Amino acid sequence: MMSDDRANAGGFQDQVKGAGEAMRASGQKMPDNSSSLGVAMIDQAQANAQEAFAAMRAAAQAKDLSDVMRIQGDYLREQSQRSMNQAREIGELIMKFGRDAVAPMQGGAKAG
Repeated sequence: MMSDDRANAGGFQDQVKGAGEAMRASGQKMPDNSSSLGVAMIDQAQANAQEAFAAMRAAAQAKDLSDVMRIQGDYLREQSQRSMNQAREIGELIMKFGRDAVAPMQGGAKAG
């Protein structure tokens, strides 16, 4: 009976140790993922700024008001599409980071 208790305690300790290692592995991915997300957001902001300045340049060189209105409409339509694509990209990155963070813990749970 006493040896069964020791065996159970040892198994439990192994499971706790495995879970701790899995959590540590998961936590080590967070800085890399955060950095990737930050870079993606900066790239998106840069693209948005470049498009905005291109539209302002075009509007400044417009021949008449209808040309300005067309340029604005095109910019708003393109910006809307760009925003949806950017949101999808960020969402996909976040989902990938979540899967990457959970994977070590799932592997650790299966091993125990």
